[in-house]
Amino acid sequence: MRRYPRNVYVTAAASLLTDISTEMVIYLLPMFLAGVLKTPAPIIGLIEGTAEATASLTKLISGYISDRIGNRKLPTVLGYSLSLAAKPLLAVAGIWPLVFTARFLDRFGKGVRTAPRDALIAGSISAERRGDAFGFQRAGDTLGAFLGLAIAIGVIYWGQQQSSELTRGTFTTIVWLSLLPIALAVGILAWGLQDIKPQRAPTQQRGSLSLAAFDARFRFALLCIALFTLGNSADAFIVLLAQNRGASVITTLLMVLLFNGVYTVFAQPFGRLSDKIGRSTIILLGWGFYALVYLGLALSSAVWHIAIFWALYGLYYAMTDGALKSLVADLVPDAQRGTGYGWLNGTIGVMALPSSLIAGILWQSFGPSAPFLFGAAMAGLAVILLARIRITPQSIQS
Repeated sequence: MRRYPRNVYVTAAASLLTDISTEMVIYLLPMFLAGVLKTPAPIIGLIEGTAEATASLTKLISGYISDRIGNRKLPTVLGYSLSLAAKPLLAVAGIWPLVFTARFLDRFGKGVRTAPRDALIAGSISAERRGDAFGFQRAGDTLGAFLGLAIAIGVIYWGQQQSSELTRGTFTTIVWLSLLPIALAVGILAWGLQDIKPQRAPTQQRGSLSLAAFDARFRFALLCIALFTLGNSADAFIVLLAQNRGASVITTLLMVLLFNGVYTVFAQPFGRLSDKIGRSTIILLGWGFYALVYLGLALSSAVWHIAIFWALYGLYYAMTDGALKSLVADLVPDAQRGTGYGWLNGTIGVMALPSSLIAGILWQSFGPSAPFLFGAAMAGLAVILLARIRITPQSIQS
């Protein structure tokens, strides 16, 4: 394995530990809300959509602030600390508004940390290896997701072997256990992360929140991302689909485990491939593949169908996640990069809330397949539009 700068290793380790903590809980939340707290599907969509919108919109502000103050480390560490503080609320939640509050605080913390962290990674490595570095960081993230799910499966199997439904006691135990890895992640970042000041030309102004200050290709890419995200509802609806088709709690988590295994294995290879053939090419392939996967989920009628398509869903994430982050670095100069990452995630966040609300309404009005048919259609439209952009490796900015 080629060596990476220190910040890439530190952020990958923190992402691994944080995702161990997050994935121990996140896929159990829709089961907990629906099965234990008896929360309606539209409310679950509201909770998840608002949580993701909060994270993404906060990324816009935190990225801009990190550009203005010239500090990436402080908001990164603060954001992880806020997510740590949110965990105990889930352990004591007895009504859905408290779950909503915990998810809001957790996603607010994610919003504070993500754009400065990504700008720090992009500024720590050469342009020719950005896709490689982001792929490595995402591989650490998804390996953590894999391990977190494995731990959750073990606790559920040990604690409620005779029950196919999630119990409150099992959920609470898992939440308390999830505090340890994220606390360790905060410590690693506070000790090991090295801040890198944004570089700017003598005549270049500090970051501006105005989209007019950015490359036209970047603005058009954001439009395509917005349309795609409108059909990309929260993954909680895949969990609910699996439950609707008859999957038990452990079977559902095993499917998510398989998804994360695929994501982990392929994240770095696809990130490295984007360095060679271009970001937009990889993103187009990923979005087209997503449309096919969502169409398959819509047409599924058995648990094993969902297992196959959920595993393939991991390939979509592996193709697009690192490539999208590298695309921002290609199109946005270093002095504006925190704000650029903020706009990427802010755009996703603006669309996340209506996306999940639409999914919940379609589910309740037309059945479980409807949100996935809608998602496939929106992905197809986004592919047609994004095909107009071509970012080659030679156009990468330093």
